[in-house]
Amino acid sequence: MSYQISVASSDIRFDCNDGESVLDAAERAGFALPYSCRKGVCSECQGGVVNARGETEKALLCCVRPASDMTIVPRKIEKRERIVRKKLDASVFRIAQAAPDVTLLQLRLPIGVRTKFRAGQYLRIHLDDDTVRNYSMANAPHQSDSVHLHVRHVPGGRFSDGVLKELATGRKLRIELPYGEFFFRDESSKPVILVATGTGFAPVKSIVEDAIKRKLARPMKLYWGARRKEDLYLADLAQKWHDEGHVEFIPVLSDPGDDWTGRTGLVHRAVLADHASLDEQQVYACGNPAMTRAARDEFTQAGLPEDEFFCDAFVQTDTQQVAA
Repeated sequence: MSYQISVASSDIRFDCNDGESVLDAAERAGFALPYSCRKGVCSECQGGVVNARGETEKALLCCVRPASDMTIVPRKIEKRERIVRKKLDASVFRIAQAAPDVTLLQLRLPIGVRTKFRAGQYLRIHLDDDTVRNYSMANAPHQSDSVHLHVRHVPGGRFSDGVLKELATGRKLRIELPYGEFFFRDESSKPVILVATGTGFAPVKSIVEDAIKRKLARPMKLYWGARRKEDLYLADLAQKWHDEGHVEFIPVLSDPGDDWTGRTGLVHRAVLADHASLDEQQVYACGNPAMTRAARDEFTQAGLPEDEFFCDAFVQTDTQQVAA
C-alpha cells in the first residue's frame, strides 16, 4: 500500500510506501528535503503536516510515516537527481590518535572501486547488530579511493568505545554512502563562513580541501570552537591553511587555560561579534546540536537568509521513529 504526499503551494506529489518515512519517499522520488541526523533529534528536517482541520502542525519529516494521503509543508524542497548510494566492504588502512578522545580512521575502498560524494557529506557504518553509526568524510572528494573519518570517543558508545578498540589494519567494515544535505554549494559567489565544534571539523576539512583543490576564489573564514586548546586536534593544519591564504582561521575556546591568548566564549557568538550583518554571507555549521540551533536562530536574526544556512548536527542519541 502507498499514500500520496502533496507539497503545499506547489504541484509536487510523490508516493510514500506503507512504513516509509516522508524523507525517504521524497529521496526515492528525486526530491531533496533538508535533513541531518535522520534520527529525529537535530530538527533539521522540521517542516509541517496539514491536519484534517487544514491546520499546519510541526513535524520531523524523517520520522513521519503516513497512514493516509498527506500534505506537507517543508522548509525547502528541491528537485535532485536520484541519489545512488553504494554499500561497500572497506578495509581499515590507518588508525591514528589525534587527541585523547579523537581517533583518525582511514578506510580503503576495494581495489578498482571509486565512489562519488560531495564535500561535507557523511557515510554510515553498518554494525553486526544491524545498527548504524554516521560519520562525516574528512577527505576531499577527489581522494576517492579511501574515506577518512574523525571518531570522537563516547563512553559506552557501540562503535567508538567498542568496535573501534578492536580494529586493526585490514579489518573490514561495511559502509554505505553518501548521505547528507550538508555539502558545499557551488552556485553561490557569497563569502563563506564555516563554523565547527569538536569533530564537526571533519566535514569542514573536506570542504576546505575541496575548495583548495579546485582553486575556488570565494573568501572563507573558519571558526572552530572547543573547550580547551588540546581539543583543537588538527589546529596546525587549519593554521597552515590560514598561513597559505586559503582560509582565515579563528579558533575559539569556551574554557581556556591561562596560557590562551586567542578568542574565548561560544563559537557562534564570535561570528556575530565579527559581522554586524550576515545578509551577504553563506554559512556552514557543523557539530554540537545546541550550537547549530543557536547559530541558526541568532544568525538569521543578524540578517542571514534562512536558505543560506546549512548545518549538520552531530547527535548521539538513538530515538524511536514515530508514525503520523
